[in-house]
Amino acid sequence: MPGTEPEPDADGRVLGRRESPEERADRRWGELLQELRVAQTGVQIMFGFLLTVVFQPRFDALSDADRAIYVVTVMLGAATMGALIGPVAFHRMVAGRRLKPQTVVWASRMTLLGLVLLLCTMASALLLVLRVVLDDSLAVWAVFAMVVWFGLCWYGLPVWARHAGAGRR
Repeated sequence: MPGTEPEPDADGRVLGRRESPEERADRRWGELLQELRVAQTGVQIMFGFLLTVVFQPRFDALSDADRAIYVVTVMLGAATMGALIGPVAFHRMVAGRRLKPQTVVWASRMTLLGLVLLLCTMASALLLVLRVVLDDSLAVWAVFAMVVWFGLCWYGLPVWARHAGAGRR
């Protein structure tokens, strides 16, 4: 079948899968959906808990700053859900129009945006909780440490792996 042969690299070696552009888009879409299922579940659970905070008896005791952090956290959580559920809505709106490769590209971008928003949501939620139990400056440093950790796990290691993998080809 034409178009199913992988392209040779600069040294003439053939790398990759033997799949058509449509097959590749289908595979990448399936992989992306699996990743989204994991992220969406966690975000929905966290968002549900965030929505209940305002109804807790101790909420009235929060300072104005903590209430502001709470509002920012809830808004970030909502934005995160929008970005991570967005690929499904995008796919539904363009289904059957032979736009799968473009859908995968846009869905991937929305997913990356959703992960950045998730990092911000988690940092904000951590700050809110840690300000209740720690000194403010210590809470900020603890949140900073967690942001660095998540940044390394979610972004640093994948970027490093891409770079290291590109050198082996």
